[in-house]
Amino acid sequence: MFFYVYVLQSIKSKEFYIGSTRNLVRRVKEHNLGLNQSTKPYRPWKLIYYEASRNRIDAKRREDYLKTSEGRRLLKRRVKEYLFSLRFARNSTTRYV
Repeated sequence: MFFYVYVLQSIKSKEFYIGSTRNLVRRVKEHNLGLNQSTKPYRPWKLIYYEASRNRIDAKRREDYLKTSEGRRLLKRRVKEYLFSLRFARNSTTRYV
């Protein structure tokens, strides 16, 4: 059994949410259904990053680390290409036929 640390990004407001869970698919669905009060106003969410751990303690420790300023810097480096592609797509006026 794996435990997951995950990062969601709000499609609407570009906010990030970091959490941990045993069932990643179910948890993302719960966020998008509005079952979590802290993420409900920012729906819909998309999963942009996750890590697997063998036990709950390691996953929780990693979640707590990613919520620190140092952890957020690491996370930004890890998803740099993804974030760049979003910025490029938003600012691009090029039309493809």
